[in-house]
Amino acid sequence: MSFLSRAASLFAVAGAAALVFGIAAPPSTAAAGKPAARLGAKSKPAKATHPIVTIVTTKGTIKIKLFPEEAPKTVANFVKLSQKGFYNGLTFHRVEPNFVIQGGDPKGDGTGGPGYMIKNEPNKKLRHNVGAVAMANAGRDTAGSQFYIVIGQPAPHLDNGNYTIFGQVFQGQAVAEKIAEGDRMTKVTVTPASAKK
Repeated sequence: MSFLSRAASLFAVAGAAALVFGIAAPPSTAAAGKPAARLGAKSKPAKATHPIVTIVTTKGTIKIKLFPEEAPKTVANFVKLSQKGFYNGLTFHRVEPNFVIQGGDPKGDGTGGPGYMIKNEPNKKLRHNVGAVAMANAGRDTAGSQFYIVIGQPAPHLDNGNYTIFGQVFQGQAVAEKIAEGDRMTKVTVTPASAKK
């Protein structure tokens, strides 16, 4: 068998393997009938696919990516409260080293909320990894405004369906790790998903 024949056979086998095992072929540089993009050509800025929460604290800034596809009602509630300025000036009233920091209580003692409760939403993909953001509650379907951020190490024992994860810290986890009880959220804002990065 010639070299070219062996090479053709190998490519055929590789192609079949890609189909059987779901291995994605590398993307081409040009779509059919369209020229390849020139090197150095300017591309349009990517659009944010998730709302972004910015929490400015007395220790620094924490940025959180929200996941409305996983917890649509919880995200909508958090965005609504943030846009109203509900969280501005509230403290982190609970700090458990290597576990969680918790805030969002207007009373500051763990018993307050917005005056209503929201239902739990089961997470399909999100887990209590470091930086996970979830709603605190006093039992199933009793969440309102209090939320927590996982610090130090993952908390897989919370992946039991009793808590709704709705976000993930992607910037400022080191700030979250330094939060002490009583530290304040000076300003909480949301950048909508449609806004450009």
